[in-house]
Amino acid sequence: MPSTLTLRNQTLQWGARTYVMGILNVTPDSFSGDGLLASPTLQPGEMGKAGSEQLPRALKQARLFLSAGADILDIGGESTRPGARMVSADEERARVIPVVEALRRESEVLVSIDTYKASVAEAALNAGADLINDVWGFRADPELAAVAVRHRAPVILMHNRSKPANADIQAQLGGRYVGMEYADLIEDVKRELFESVAIARAAGVPDELIILDPGIGFGKTVEQNLMLINRLDEIKKLGFPVLLGPSRKSFIGYTLNLPPDQRVEGTAAAVAVGITRGADIVRVHDVETMVRVARMTDAMVRPPLES
Repeated sequence: MPSTLTLRNQTLQWGARTYVMGILNVTPDSFSGDGLLASPTLQPGEMGKAGSEQLPRALKQARLFLSAGADILDIGGESTRPGARMVSADEERARVIPVVEALRRESEVLVSIDTYKASVAEAALNAGADLINDVWGFRADPELAAVAVRHRAPVILMHNRSKPANADIQAQLGGRYVGMEYADLIEDVKRELFESVAIARAAGVPDELIILDPGIGFGKTVEQNLMLINRLDEIKKLGFPVLLGPSRKSFIGYTLNLPPDQRVEGTAAAVAVGITRGADIVRVHDVETMVRVARMTDAMVRPPLES
């Protein structure tokens, strides 16, 4: 596995500590209830307009995340929860680009663009984003890999078997996937992640710019998500840095019978176990708490660096 990744003036040293990615959902309909565009006065077709109207709110949250110790900010303009409305590339750009531009004006923080659309990624990278976080692992838009190569941008490739027909949505607990069949969960996830890696390599993305995400919550049942976190070390053995994104997700809610805003302890448990199994980056909503969880877990399981 590559030992470091240098972006801007920062070097991520894989294995030295866990890096924390703070989630900025520039959406009206995030499953976790933290969508920064939520507004009773805007209709669905007007949500792009809110990208500029809600900019101060997004920047305030970003600053709070940075003061709490976030290493990366992940900006997304389309909800990926089960049953969410798809948005056009134009609307997605209108939501995220003002936030990327504003962050770049005031900070050298690493910025990730959470999109599977090549045109959105291109615009975000031109505006100052540093990484591409693709929840479909280069499978949704065949042009996205070329965008990454053109900008020499690191890519997070996620495993995803989400199917609307398998989504079960309950009012308090939100959406989960049921009836998801795998011949062998871990081996299937590994194989399909490597298919995404093959797409990246074929386009010219070097291995040192590839990060893998097992896709917690995306096309897996509650039990499959729990197993995947516990066996994350098997994903790590594929030879790439690993991002884990369990924050506030429904597998926690259905395990503990709790709504999204009461899942901080469940998230903390998943983050801690994930780190012990080799996670290099954790993607979270509750940055201050999870930075503390990561630092404490690191102190117990990461060997100190030789001076």
